[in-house]
Amino acid sequence: MAKHDYYKVLDLTRNATEADIKKAYRRLAMKFHPDRNPGDQEAEDKFKEAKEAYEVLSDAQKRAIYDQHGHAGIEATRNASAGGGGHGAEAFSDIFGDVFGDIFGGARRGGGGASQVFRGADLRYEVQLDLSEAVFGHTLEIDVKKLVECETCGGSGAAKGSNPVTCDTCGGNGQVRVSQGFFTLQQTCPHCRGSGRIVRNPCDTCLGQGRVRRNKKLSVKIPPGVDTGDRVRLSSEGEAGRNGGPPGDLYVEVQVREHSIFERDGMHLSCEVPISFATAVLGGKVEVPTLDGQVVLTIPAETQSGRVFRLREKGVKSVRGNARGDLFCRAVVETPVNLSSEQRAMLKELDDSLKHDGTKHAPRQKSFLDGVKRFFSRDAT
Repeated sequence: MAKHDYYKVLDLTRNATEADIKKAYRRLAMKFHPDRNPGDQEAEDKFKEAKEAYEVLSDAQKRAIYDQHGHAGIEATRNASAGGGGHGAEAFSDIFGDVFGDIFGGARRGGGGASQVFRGADLRYEVQLDLSEAVFGHTLEIDVKKLVECETCGGSGAAKGSNPVTCDTCGGNGQVRVSQGFFTLQQTCPHCRGSGRIVRNPCDTCLGQGRVRRNKKLSVKIPPGVDTGDRVRLSSEGEAGRNGGPPGDLYVEVQVREHSIFERDGMHLSCEVPISFATAVLGGKVEVPTLDGQVVLTIPAETQSGRVFRLREKGVKSVRGNARGDLFCRAVVETPVNLSSEQRAMLKELDDSLKHDGTKHAPRQKSFLDGVKRFFSRDAT
């Protein structure tokens, strides 16, 4: 059976964080777990697929292999670990050498190889927006705490007047070969932790790390039409890389607050519009709020409670185009309260007059009563 892309299985983007991966897997595991779906083979298959995807993407080394080589890279590592169906130790060494060499920058095996560089981590920042800010766009200032390149040593980690030296253990490759029986594997050098360099005289500011944690103020432009869960990417505003590696990105995730009047469904908005009993019967005009200001809505005579009126292009503009949604207004007939004796008498007189003509003034009531009669007559037979 053909394997699906692990990121699509978990419904993730390729820059998903470890927390995103764990959250996505937990959601699918709860949904498709065999204990919750007894006898459902499709659910069981999806559970196994999600578990396999999580096992690969939650492991930094396996994920790096998968990002570079896809399913073939994962299968190669599994086959090598299992014996590879009769291939010799040198063949396994070649497999791992090709895979890990591509991932970690193609370091040379000889001494004095190029030191490894590492891209900085991506960061996530959540912002809360009002509905109007999300609909029309908004620019805001955020304060992000992150690792930045140490200004004192320029990111080298070495004190002024000194430089990092090549690691004696790996010869600057950042990787060492470890023999396990018939197999020869490459692993991150435990001495330099994959950097290929050793700082003998560390910088006093960053203590040899090359990076320090600082707060940075950033201006974020939120485009019109965003909704909860949308993300704005700020390129190179993540954490600084190591050994001259590029910085990561910052993802600003949007959360839209609930509105007191409007409910949002994608590009469309909806709201309830209370109308008086007289307006519902005789018709009239009522003012309706929109995000662009007040508009006048014409209520036709004999309007029933729950009727929906559509105001075109009074909704939300799409974040990916010029189309704009609609506003749906649901009429709610408001029952009069705190009536005076005179008003009660007038309503009683009106009610008696309407009843005198039977149910012709109340078609829904007539339909209901006819349904009740049919129900009981069917039981009687």
